[in-house]
Amino acid sequence: MPPDLPRFSLRLHQGLTSQACRALAASAEAHGFDTLWFAENPFGRAILPAVAACAADTSRVRLGLGILNPYQHHPTLIAQEAAVLDELSGGRVRLGIGSGIGQRIVRLGIRHRPLAALTDAVQIVRGLLRHETVTHRGRAFSADRVALEFAAPRPDMPIHLAAMGDRSLALVGRLADGLIVSNLCPLAYTARAVAIVGESAAAAGRQSLDIVQYLPCVARPDGAEAREIAKEAVGAMLMALWPTGNDWPAQRETIVRLSGIARKEMVGALDRLRRGERAGRVLDARFISGFALAGSAEEVIAQAAQYRRAGAEELALSFAGPQPAADVAYFARAVKRLIPDGL
Repeated sequence: MPPDLPRFSLRLHQGLTSQACRALAASAEAHGFDTLWFAENPFGRAILPAVAACAADTSRVRLGLGILNPYQHHPTLIAQEAAVLDELSGGRVRLGIGSGIGQRIVRLGIRHRPLAALTDAVQIVRGLLRHETVTHRGRAFSADRVALEFAAPRPDMPIHLAAMGDRSLALVGRLADGLIVSNLCPLAYTARAVAIVGESAAAAGRQSLDIVQYLPCVARPDGAEAREIAKEAVGAMLMALWPTGNDWPAQRETIVRLSGIARKEMVGALDRLRRGERAGRVLDARFISGFALAGSAEEVIAQAAQYRRAGAEELALSFAGPQPAADVAYFARAVKRLIPDGL
């Protein structure tokens, strides 16, 4: 991939059945995508069956667990699951850990402590993958003389963390091997997050980290049609992921400030969406340019280059709309036509 463009990966969201994931995995492998990132959020489809099926179906494309949260997958279980999937896939697993969506985690009767959860999870998982007997007394999770009863294929398996708040981003720089920038994070937020992670890593004497960003994407020959479809995708994400009420976490306030959308405009848009108005009537072009890639393949590639300049080395694209397989193929063909090395 040219240095001014990120690597392109495919994000398989929870609206997809395991059968649909398998079909898209075959397409991603055939067209040269870097990684399949499997999304899991509390109470949606669990990803591990689909990951295992896609591991058996493919031989080259990497498989991203993106993400597992330690509240539903205890860190000891994350280590077991990642190691066994790495066995099955021949060393193609990429491990992503996040603290989960707070508003959903608390419905389990559990206190949501993102920073403590990430800290404990990384330390426990990393020790187990290295064949250590782990005793860890954490603020969120603990382990008492735990060791895997088999050897993980890659003791040095990289761990990516999904993080949004400043303290969590600094933690990524100190402890993790990479950052996953979540959906609904605009370009200016990405640049800011990359800077925080980089400064933290440098202060800890560590090398630069891998930066992956999730983005909804609609690539169609008719760019105007693509942008209209993208409105529905962004609207659905806002409904699913944005906190209800007006008391938002600090990281959400930062995201809105950096998006160029006034807070009162975001509040108004969310209210209208929750009343059932169609996203196409509610969201204007700023929501699409801020939170998605959309347009013709040429336009999408140009937009992707902006994220590369902001520090994202890889874009994990969720192809939205009614025909994701066709859109994936169209985009991949265009990349190969426009860029000598292709994906």
